[in-house]
Amino acid sequence: MLSLPRWVRVPRPRTFLYLMTLRTGTEMISLSMIFNKVTGFYGLLAVLAGLKLSPLQLSMYIYSVAALALTAFLMPHIRKQTPFQCLALAWFYLFDTIINTAFTTAFAVTWLLAVSADQSNKGIPSAAPGGSTIDETAGFTSPKFNVSAVNVIASPASGAGQDAVAYGTAAGATLEQSVGIEESVPSIIVVGILTLIRVYFILVVMAYARQVLRQNMYSASSTKLHLNTDGSTDARAENPFAIGSPQGQGWKGKLGRLMVKVGEGYWLGGQVDEAWVKGLDGRFKTQRTFNGPPGTIERERRARSGTGPPVPAKGLGIGKL
Repeated sequence: MLSLPRWVRVPRPRTFLYLMTLRTGTEMISLSMIFNKVTGFYGLLAVLAGLKLSPLQLSMYIYSVAALALTAFLMPHIRKQTPFQCLALAWFYLFDTIINTAFTTAFAVTWLLAVSADQSNKGIPSAAPGGSTIDETAGFTSPKFNVSAVNVIASPASGAGQDAVAYGTAAGATLEQSVGIEESVPSIIVVGILTLIRVYFILVVMAYARQVLRQNMYSASSTKLHLNTDGSTDARAENPFAIGSPQGQGWKGKLGRLMVKVGEGYWLGGQVDEAWVKGLDGRFKTQRTFNGPPGTIERERRARSGTGPPVPAKGLGIGKL
């Protein structure tokens, strides 16, 4: 199977911000996610206080509470290096980013329409997601006089006076108009930067989950002696959720195989320059199994190849002094 060019592959960070390990970075990212999801409780409390929310806003708060519970359940397994939970956390963080991006986009569009409505002195379109709630709470929409310009027509009248007629022209709220407002451009830039940061966090969490999977398989096969005379490393790790393996049983095994199947080349594929994944945070859990007297592997290699020292003759002993 041909390998993809390096620039096509998904980036695989080795550290978090070039300062911390992937495990520490994943813990910090999960902690920030918990703080972010706590806002769901405040949203539900607002409903109990009598605030009317749109179905989209209510669904966002309910999802935040559910995501908070799931993140709190998976976070302790980061330090335990449990393959199934770490892989589930990586996929959940990816889906959470997609869902949050959808919510943010919907409410950002509605807010831009609200700003445009303020400039055009008109209410927010009813089709905007969450528009009714923002229209009621923003404080600057739905003005008393819905006009964007006042035109005055004067005509000569009898005597020294004039007859003047004034009428207003209403304008609709549009995205094109809101983007042209000076305050909207910095907001769009900030949202874009935060989205890019979130993408980097996805790569960090996925890289740590991949590291845990591969380290777990190397630890499981630590009793096997692999002698590669050409200096190459194993090109591919085994699936830890394979049928018949200890972690491949039950619904966790089925779900684990499904999560690994999507992007299998990323989770299990290896490269010659990725020998670092064998060590998680610079050490093995089963490091003791490799320790032994000096020269153990060399003596075993010589014994198998028949190039070891000759066997001492029988009856050969050391004379008494």
